[in-house]
Amino acid sequence: MAMPSQEKDSYESVLMEHIRMNGAYWGLTTLDLLGRLDTVDVNEVVSEVLQCQHESGGFGGNVGHDPHIHYTLSAVQILALFDKVDVLDVEKVADYVAGLQNEDGSFSGDMWGEVDTRFSYIAICCLALLHLLDKINVEKAVDYILSCKNHDGGFGCTPGGESHAGQIFCCVGALAITGSLHRIDKDLLGWWLCERQVKSGGLNGRPEKLPDVCYSWWVLSSLIMIDRVHWINKEKLAKFILDCQDIENGGISDRPDDACDAYHTYFGVAGLSLLEYPGVKAIDPAYALPVDVVNRIILGIKG
Repeated sequence: MAMPSQEKDSYESVLMEHIRMNGAYWGLTTLDLLGRLDTVDVNEVVSEVLQCQHESGGFGGNVGHDPHIHYTLSAVQILALFDKVDVLDVEKVADYVAGLQNEDGSFSGDMWGEVDTRFSYIAICCLALLHLLDKINVEKAVDYILSCKNHDGGFGCTPGGESHAGQIFCCVGALAITGSLHRIDKDLLGWWLCERQVKSGGLNGRPEKLPDVCYSWWVLSSLIMIDRVHWINKEKLAKFILDCQDIENGGISDRPDDACDAYHTYFGVAGLSLLEYPGVKAIDPAYALPVDVVNRIILGIKG
């Protein structure tokens, strides 16, 4: 997240300005999974995160940007990595998130009102990390998520929306955090998810699509949470992820020989973590944070 001023003016940096908070989460979590988080200046990162906070309590994707529930979760996750959540006024942040819950239990992403099951997961994950889930109506939130379940066992972004692996992770993750996984058909959902593996070993997000490294997270984490990960070939998936590496410059791409980026590098490393690849720290499939961070934040277990 922290970078020299001349790099902030680069073409690439300007294009990605609006999602800088998310990019910081991807990059910093990758460093932690690889055991290299100590290479970062903690105080500089914390300072830049706090500069993105809005008076509403929510966070924007960059300094001066409007707040959104997604950037707010990324900010909380970044601070959790460094054990710095205590720098926040957690009640103010939680009130911002809780204020985005709608009457039907769904969540809007920001003041403009877009509704998506992504935002349901984000709200539940964020508030759980802050120990303030009681700020929302959890029962209504769970019922709304379940209303987005489809006949194929998957979940969409809204009721009737097409099943998609990214949305499935969000719904399964939220149900896992709230202790509600017993309310889904794990075999039916597991079958849909395991069918996402293609001949190369990679995973796609929905039928007839190309494989993409990012689904090494969205699909694999969901299978782990419903205890159906043994339904795919883990060795072939690991090989697919490793084939997407840029051996010379580092990083991981969406598919072999494509350009690498922070997003796919994070999800590739996170996928390898779920596959218990040597040298990569364990990641929690629901919270998308290293297990030791989740143990510290949620269970109070110091590493």
